[in-house]
Amino acid sequence: MRAADYIMQFLAELGIKHVFYVSGGASMYLNDALGRSRLDGICMLHEQGAAIAAEASARISRNYGACLTTGGPGGTNAVTGLVGAYMDSSPVIFISGQVKCADLRENALPNGGELRQFGIQEVDIIPIVAPYAKYAVRIDSIEKIRYELEKAAKIAMQGRPGPVWLDIPLDIQAAGIEPEKMAGYEENYSKPAAQEADIEKTLHLLEQAQRPLLMLGNGIRLAHAEQEAGELVKLLGIPVQTSWNGLDLIAADNPLCFGRPGIVANRAENIILQQADFVLSIGARMGLLTTGFNYESFLGKAVHVMVDIDPTELVKKNVHPQLPICSDAGDFIRQLLQRKEKLSRNSCKEWLEQCRSLTEKYPKFIPAQEPGRGYVSNYHLIDEISRQMTGEDIYQFTSSGTTVDIAMKIFRVKQGQRAFLTKGLAAMGYDIPACIGSCIASGGRRTVCLTGDGSSAMNMQELEVIHRLNLPIKLFISDNRGYAMIYGSQNGNFKGHLTGCTRESGLTLPDMGKIAEAFGIKVMRIRTEENLPGQVSEVLAYEGPVVCIVRTDITQPILPKQANYMREDGQMASRPLDDMAPLLPRDEYEEIKRMY
Repeated sequence: MRAADYIMQFLAELGIKHVFYVSGGASMYLNDALGRSRLDGICMLHEQGAAIAAEASARISRNYGACLTTGGPGGTNAVTGLVGAYMDSSPVIFISGQVKCADLRENALPNGGELRQFGIQEVDIIPIVAPYAKYAVRIDSIEKIRYELEKAAKIAMQGRPGPVWLDIPLDIQAAGIEPEKMAGYEENYSKPAAQEADIEKTLHLLEQAQRPLLMLGNGIRLAHAEQEAGELVKLLGIPVQTSWNGLDLIAADNPLCFGRPGIVANRAENIILQQADFVLSIGARMGLLTTGFNYESFLGKAVHVMVDIDPTELVKKNVHPQLPICSDAGDFIRQLLQRKEKLSRNSCKEWLEQCRSLTEKYPKFIPAQEPGRGYVSNYHLIDEISRQMTGEDIYQFTSSGTTVDIAMKIFRVKQGQRAFLTKGLAAMGYDIPACIGSCIASGGRRTVCLTGDGSSAMNMQELEVIHRLNLPIKLFISDNRGYAMIYGSQNGNFKGHLTGCTRESGLTLPDMGKIAEAFGIKVMRIRTEENLPGQVSEVLAYEGPVVCIVRTDITQPILPKQANYMREDGQMASRPLDDMAPLLPRDEYEEIKRMY
């Protein structure tokens, strides 16, 4: 059989159903093999879109994602999606075509030496992608095909998952092979697991705690331990918070759920985190979005037990756990569950009541979030979208900007609902292709996203794929005619001097409604908050894809948020995570600290 056909067969045997690709000359045999295989090839319009869709599909399918590109610019265009998958631990298999081995630049000079390029569109992609792939290799011999495929697939899933990259020259793609006669890859890997002493120490610290807190992260889902985590939540009966990418591990209406703390969280969530005296975080890497920038004060009152499969995450400078445990999240939870008799707690009822009292005293909605005259508030919009969605829907968070930060404050996850974002890279342009990957991998579940006009313009070409496949994607676009996050930052840091974030400062953006109409997609518009529930309902109820343009105000702030101040030396510094802007009266803030 052809090597290209074997490669597609191998992907199918991994349980992969969809390959997101853009065809090209350097991948011609791979493209042909994909078209002849039982895999469903999803032809995207740009390799960045293909890579992002593959990453999103990996999250929803809880399996590998797959992205196929041609050589040269096809590979370089996919790097953004690769980096996003690496930072957020998504196991995506990237395969790129390459010029024939004889046309590689290292084979073009008879006496060696450095040549920039020899083959047509030749790019040495492996050194470019290697820093952001768990494994990256060019297959330069037909004898290595089976070994390298098996090795890459194993490495992508073992330990902390992540993407891998295989670069395959044309002559290797076309070669005839006998896979059963080739050497395979023998895996020699054992998952990090918590020691019994760590489990016992955790239980001892938990027993001593008066204000315990459980933090759930995406590592639990990567370990396929969602069910066990749910059982642990019930047994412990203590307040639960999540990381941003772990937000769909517990429903918002669970009485133990107290949100998602961090630099743009709601005030009560940060107070609860900072006043806890014991925090058990499982599979949450505790990035800066969660810990904020005042490292010394983070969890200043708590004994922190941090469980992460990546040992380097346990020692970075913004965390200082008293008990760092390098372990697979699922293994750790299962070991705890084996000691059920030690897990049930009835002594933190007062703490739970205090947490509920804080959420009532400092609610999600504050006056500063109200819209300007003639605009729709992103806070009210996401609140209404969230209210009307069902547990069967997918909410696809966008990448970065006001729409994702506001949604993280307001969105209420329902039981069984999937919702996630690219937290690490946070690349603009993530929204549309990620919706495609999520929707397809879910078997066509309704997929909803609120994004900005700036982000949606970056991968607008993928609207054609939504139209072609008639995907039930409902894309709300916050039309504030600029980059709201940059606008807010420049206003705050440079006293109103703006560059490249509004029309007046050099940026113009297209009417995404007209763009969507050009692609044959239904367009709706929400210009005011009059009958907002009815307008949102109309969008969600439409049977096909919809792009809904919402008139919003670029000046609407993201509040509350971690507060910064100017030090005497002129440098910026951050206040503790629970001391948020707008600042509380100092006597009120000090009283909160004295209460616990």
